[in-house]
Amino acid sequence: MLNQVRVRVPATSANLGPGFDAFGLALTLYDELIVTPGGSGVRVEVVGAGQGEVPLDESHLVVRSIRAGLQALEAEVPGFSLLCENQIPHGRGLGSSSAAIVGGLAAAYGLAGVQLDRDRIVELATEIEGHPDNVAASALGGFTIAWTDAGSGRAVRLQPGEALVGVAYVPDNRVLTKEARGLLPNVVPHADAAANAGRAALLVAALSGRPELLMTATEDRLHQEYREPAMPESLALVHKLRGSGLPAVVSGAGPTVLVLGSPVNQAPPPPDGWTRYDLGIDPVGVQVWSMESG
Repeated sequence: MLNQVRVRVPATSANLGPGFDAFGLALTLYDELIVTPGGSGVRVEVVGAGQGEVPLDESHLVVRSIRAGLQALEAEVPGFSLLCENQIPHGRGLGSSSAAIVGGLAAAYGLAGVQLDRDRIVELATEIEGHPDNVAASALGGFTIAWTDAGSGRAVRLQPGEALVGVAYVPDNRVLTKEARGLLPNVVPHADAAANAGRAALLVAALSGRPELLMTATEDRLHQEYREPAMPESLALVHKLRGSGLPAVVSGAGPTVLVLGSPVNQAPPPPDGWTRYDLGIDPVGVQVWSMESG
């Protein structure tokens, strides 16, 4: 009888307009992992998003994250099999890499038989991912505000308003985060920085139960328009939706567009070549179960 670990980890949307590299929201779209220890080396199977595209060896991001988690916990599991059942689209701005990292770290806790430490997972995941916004929401659930302190990832979770929902418009094409970040200027006007600071503060109130503020609170001057060359269709959709009174933003580094707080029946059908996801807010973040298999 072997101890098998099952993990469910949510998709996330970061930035949410003005909260660049700080705000995150966990969404009800999930990747699931099943890890079974035994033997030596790793055996990886991927079903769903990423199938036939990602490596199936030690270089797989989930495997690397499991190894990093076991090392941090001073636990040893020489070999294991990993089954990834993925629903989160890759390269679309819905936190697929953060889900892989957080899911792998959580699996390490399960394999080591250690109670999940979500704050520590945020720290470890930030070391791997490089920034804490998506990993914080993936680990903690709900609405998160993340930052780094002396290089370590930190985050607080706030309870989102009960009526908050999201509609994600996901295009067929991908945009690499590195490419999207490369379009950002090194210096921005002081007025734009001040405007974003105010909108970000307002967005905390809007997401916490004042949805009537979402249109104003999701205005951004720091990153979305600069990224238009990499995703012109996404920015065109953002402008169209906002012109209709819907608080639309680019999700993370894009190209997905997210509408916040609007009842599902107010959001229009997706354009050709796009898929629409009607999503709620995941309340708990990553979850781990241990079970017996044999």
